Amino acid sequence: MTEVYIEDTNQGIKSAVNQIFSRIRKSGQSILKSSKEDYIKVNGIDFKKHTYTSPEVLEAVILYLKEVGADVYVMENSTQGNFTRIVFAITGYKEVCEKIGVKFIYLDEEDTETYEFKGKPSAKDDPKGYNLMTFRLPTTIVKIMENRDSITYINLPKLKTHSMAVVTLGIKNQWGFPQHADRGKDHNYNLHSKLVDVYELIKPDICIIDGSGGGTIHGHYPPTAWEEKLVIPFNILIGGRDTLAVDVVGARIFGLNINEVPHLKIAYERGLGEGDLNKIKVVGKDLEEYKQKYEWDLLQKFPENVKIVKGKDLLCREGCQNNPLTLLQWLAFDYPEKFKGGWFLVMGKGHSKNLVNQLKAEGFTKGLFAGYCAINEVGEKLRTEFGKRKVFFSGDCNNLAETLTAELKLSKMSVFDLVPIPIEEVTKLIMEAKKHGSKALIPALR
Repeated sequence: MTEVYIEDTNQGIKSAVNQIFSRIRKSGQSILKSSKEDYIKVNGIDFKKHTYTSPEVLEAVILYLKEVGADVYVMENSTQGNFTRIVFAITGYKEVCEKIGVKFIYLDEEDTETYEFKGKPSAKDDPKGYNLMTFRLPTTIVKIMENRDSITYINLPKLKTHSMAVVTLGIKNQWGFPQHADRGKDHNYNLHSKLVDVYELIKPDICIIDGSGGGTIHGHYPPTAWEEKLVIPFNILIGGRDTLAVDVVGARIFGLNINEVPHLKIAYERGLGEGDLNKIKVVGKDLEEYKQKYEWDLLQKFPENVKIVKGKDLLCREGCQNNPLTLLQWLAFDYPEKFKGGWFLVMGKGHSKNLVNQLKAEGFTKGLFAGYCAINEVGEKLRTEFGKRKVFFSGDCNNLAETLTAELKLSKMSVFDLVPIPIEEVTKLIMEAKKHGSKALIPALR
């Protein structure tokens, strides 16, 4: 049977990490391959609390690998709207790497090669090109793909649910490989297949899910103001060689089965790992300890002074719906003293012909249209009515940079309100990232 290991981190993170590697080695396979090169993919989407792999877990993994003779590299391409350099500086990843003496790689600053998505394409033939069927991967990822027999690749995701993908564990963590501009297009009901397309191209040798500080429910980006109810103190690591099996066990910790997580089901149907929990031997803890089922969709609580208008014919949770709503929750409830409402958010397809008059009647004359469906159906009409400076468009199905730009301006906030380090330091990091050719999509800085 495929083995997956669960270790309690209350005994100490280093001890838990070492125990997982020890169990993996007992299965009869070496941790390292012939080149001794080992690439670690952290889950460093952002520097927001509870969203990223613990630097303590990263440090423990690096130390173990160094002890067995590995030449270690730590890599990431953070979420849209962010530079990886900034995330590494704030989370402590850069400090950990420099302290131990390992190399770190900002994947958003590398050259790329183009690949094709294999999954079912969108049924729409949109002239703006949001039905993207190709994506670009950084050269480091291409190198790993082309040398799987000699290079070791370890995946370190964070234990989180996800309001668009249900969970974001080992397979979803690899969505950090495609470049920013290629992630937002067709980020709709096709997302699940695309996650598996990337996984099929590059499967980790080892996956260790970090639940040391708990696991997040109601999505992957919980407002810190709600952390007491949205972060569950599981205090575990989940590891193994089969990333799909590890993800299935990770989902089960939240009370979810494979049929409730589309990308895990698709990966299993494609034969990319073990997805049958009955054929997975869980070592270390009994899954029967985890009896509760947790919610993965966003907590349905939003600021009352923002008018949310949803299309009745088509509204994809994977993109135009939960992308802008996640940001709205974060800004409104983590920055209540700065956030200003009084604007609308329109998304999806199937809106009232009287939308302009309805918004006017309620006193809303500025806002955001998220996604091409809403933009093409009613966006231009409202821009003509209210003016271009008051009506923002966020193209694609999930363009975080454009969405964040709009929501910040509408809320009368600045991107610098979100970064917990001095402006001078942020500016220096941005200049360095641009100097090294970063392809990150970021919000407007003013």
